[in-house]
Amino acid sequence: MKNSLQQEFQPHQPPKKGFGESMKNLNAFVLIFGVIVISTILTYILPAGEYDRVEKAGRTVVVPGSFHHTASSPVEFFHIFTSIHAGLVNAAGIIFFVLLVGGAFGILKATGALDALIVAITRKLANRELLLIPVIMLFFSAGGTLMGMAEETLIYIGIITPLAIALGFDAMVGYAIVALAANIGFMSAVLNPFNVGVAQSIAELPTFSGIGLRLALLAAFYIAGVIYIYRYAKKVKQQPALRILGSYQTGGKPKAAPDMKLETRHKWILVVFLLNFITLIFGVLKFGWYIPEIGGLFLMFGIIVGIIGKLGPNQMADSFMDGAKEVISGALIIGFAQAILVVFQDGKLMDSILYYASSFLGELSPSLNAVGMFFVQLFLNFLVPSGSGQAALTMPIMAPLADLVGVTRQTAVLAFQLGDGISNSIFPTSGVLIAGLAIAGIPYTKWVKWVFPFLLIEISIAIIFLLIAQAIHYGPF
Repeated sequence: MKNSLQQEFQPHQPPKKGFGESMKNLNAFVLIFGVIVISTILTYILPAGEYDRVEKAGRTVVVPGSFHHTASSPVEFFHIFTSIHAGLVNAAGIIFFVLLVGGAFGILKATGALDALIVAITRKLANRELLLIPVIMLFFSAGGTLMGMAEETLIYIGIITPLAIALGFDAMVGYAIVALAANIGFMSAVLNPFNVGVAQSIAELPTFSGIGLRLALLAAFYIAGVIYIYRYAKKVKQQPALRILGSYQTGGKPKAAPDMKLETRHKWILVVFLLNFITLIFGVLKFGWYIPEIGGLFLMFGIIVGIIGKLGPNQMADSFMDGAKEVISGALIIGFAQAILVVFQDGKLMDSILYYASSFLGELSPSLNAVGMFFVQLFLNFLVPSGSGQAALTMPIMAPLADLVGVTRQTAVLAFQLGDGISNSIFPTSGVLIAGLAIAGIPYTKWVKWVFPFLLIEISIAIIFLLIAQAIHYGPF
């Protein structure tokens, strides 16, 4: 399914209201191209340098203390454009992996099994509002942590929000138990191929390694989210005057849910969907599966799901293409972000950046270095609201930097996923956030005021887990 990568505006969307408005809605591709140009200029200004590198336990690591300045290697003007092709080629393995997984999720989506499941849950809980919050949140947290559910939540906001209002809650509750829950799952990323999967691949870590701590992280975020939303829901139920009704000002009956039943084939599809992740975990732990095997696994299970869902061969192919289309923007961003690194490497600036960054962070304790990485990633997400895109942009620097400053690479990935995920629920550059609030009819300023205390709770949990990760040498390395 869609990952957070596709939160940017369409590449060919014309500017609105002049230059100021176009800068406000700056396209991620325009931003990255601008960084490529700036990076090229920097090759004429900054001193070039290199670290020695060695192979260690199957991965390439820098040798601490081996940095030395080299002759300047400025990048030619035309290389600005050829670097994009080189970046796409370098990231081809990850790009095709994202397309395969997106296509497989497209087939799953076409079967209607997920839609039928959420409709069945909402119907069963219609008269048991106390269970609505934790159960619905569990579903969307699972979707976020297993398949990077993001844009898909927009469909369900229009169903769950009026239902929450009809049960005596308000639009804020309806929106939050869908969108906030999915974001909690996304940033916990137990098996999310679109952020942790990509980041671990770049950091040369075993795919989906370190799953135990991420499960604990998911539990902590989920419990905190349920308590936060439930306390507010209980308050507005007792004091209806405080309710925010959003697009449903009458507070009347919810819109009719789709006329859909959870059929036997839907149940089998969901079983197969779960079996896919069980097989994935077994393959990764037992046989050391990596991106080619995991991509093939998703494709195989996608075809099986399509057969069970009674999709014809052409329908499966079309659904696969639809799913791939939904992630193509994010897949291309990965390649464009790699182009920046191509320029840095050809201009011999990558190691200079590592040297000066490690010199600064080296004055801090390793635990504070991990927290510092987290805040860097958190603020970078304002500019690149894309899980895989941000991983492709930052992890090639953060992974070797972690080696230099005494932070494990797994901890660096954890800092990335937390920084990337937490800010998705508040930064206006997130297209999914703005679209979801529009569907629910919640003003952005009211949402920020409501969610900000929970954002501080999330940041506190993130810092605690980063300190734990560094204390236990979260690994394997």
